Amino acid sequence: MRGVHLQGAPLVSPQEDEVPPDTRSGITSTLVLSVFTAVLGSLQCGYNIGVINAPQKIIEQNYNATWLARHNASIELSTLTTLWSLSVAIFSIGGMISSFLVGVVSEWLGRKRAMIINNALAFLGGALMGLAKLGCSYEMMILGRFLIGAYSGLVSGLVPMYVGEISPTHLRGALGTLHQLALVIGILIAQVFGLDSLLGSPELWPLLLGLTVAPSALQLVLFPFCPESPRYLYIIRNKESKAKESLKRLTGCSDVSEALTEMKEEKRRMDMERKVSITQLFRCRIYRQPLLIAVVLQLSQQLSGINAIFYYSTSIFESAGLEQPVFATIGAGAINAAFTVVSLFLVERAGRRTLHLVGLAGMMVCAVVMTAALVYLDRVPAMSYISMVAIFGFVAFFEIGPGPIPWFIVAELFSQGPRPAAMAVAGGCNWTCNFIIGMAFQSMADACGPYVFLIFAALLLGFFLFTYFKVPETRGRTFDQIAAAFRRTPSLLDHEVKPSTELDCLGPDDNA
Repeated sequence: MRGVHLQGAPLVSPQEDEVPPDTRSGITSTLVLSVFTAVLGSLQCGYNIGVINAPQKIIEQNYNATWLARHNASIELSTLTTLWSLSVAIFSIGGMISSFLVGVVSEWLGRKRAMIINNALAFLGGALMGLAKLGCSYEMMILGRFLIGAYSGLVSGLVPMYVGEISPTHLRGALGTLHQLALVIGILIAQVFGLDSLLGSPELWPLLLGLTVAPSALQLVLFPFCPESPRYLYIIRNKESKAKESLKRLTGCSDVSEALTEMKEEKRRMDMERKVSITQLFRCRIYRQPLLIAVVLQLSQQLSGINAIFYYSTSIFESAGLEQPVFATIGAGAINAAFTVVSLFLVERAGRRTLHLVGLAGMMVCAVVMTAALVYLDRVPAMSYISMVAIFGFVAFFEIGPGPIPWFIVAELFSQGPRPAAMAVAGGCNWTCNFIIGMAFQSMADACGPYVFLIFAALLLGFFLFTYFKVPETRGRTFDQIAAAFRRTPSLLDHEVKPSTELDCLGPDDNA
């Protein structure tokens, strides 16, 4: 199998690298408002990832009380473990299912309207979780987690898509990082609110879970003041006047001819390729290389072991011998947010590929150190602090690269036609791995003990090698330049040269 060597070479010639003057426009108030409003959904997604961690013991006690009231007997430990694992992992099942609908929903409703309507799932899921104690029903809790997971699955595709399409080329990486920044801030807020002295008490934990509806309420207030994606309006809906109006609001420029010219070229190519379904995405040779890259980058995020930290950090810190593990968990959340900000400032300077490589390598080293610290914990008490530092480092390196980059690079690797289908496939892979880790990690930890993170270290090594040899740099390139580079290069999966257009690849029958 012969691959294409893209690691250090630019995707386009120097002449193609010139960025149109219009894309160099400054940050406008409309752009700030639109990005902020969109990433409120990301914040809510992060909140629901982190909110289940701190009150674990209290919720398990409530499950036991409910079981006792129904069956006049205490719940068996194995049953309780299954119920709790399901409560954690059902969130990912919801996300996994809904992520495959991102393409359909975003094309049917539009990016902005889809995010607005998606909030119905958040309100319903938040209400079920918040009322689960009052209703003496762990079924309500599990169903609520499923619905909020379905909301989050749509968010994970819609937000990067919308932000990527409204962002100027030279700011696309930095603004794309805000999805991950909002997500980790949501995790941190959930960890802080989950303290016993705040909302993590036996009386207030339903409020802790129901509070997830607050970002949705704010988003519903702000979205009417935000424009729709101009790319969606012009390329998908063929509404040039509305696309111009949206561009003027986002850029603050009265002359948007340069940006419109770029979209016209993208639309011309899309008219040649037409709409691409998920099935066609897999069948067409021209999409294999970017699709493989997109999927592996998503796997590198989820199979890195980071969600093992997010979901089970309190129990991990307990096993490390810390007396107040919840505060260490909050510390990890603070580092999580801080290094996402670092990535935001570096992504347009160092580039996507470099940061991803640095993040993977750092996480691999931290995983090995964490394992050694946990192995020698009984003989060397100071190892508890080394394990804590290793966990903090693991989280920090994750947010430098593997955290934010896989989300927005998918939108960069594909042109407008296949982009929704590609986002759906990548999101589905991400959420599937999320579910597997959430459901299996506790059993893996019980079976492997302190050596469990060596599994993740081996996976991280594999992802590092793939990124080094196969992932191109997309910094500073327009969507069309990136797509054009893949059309000119050999396939990763065979020796043939790719066809010059997607229409050649799909054939007339595929587009009928």
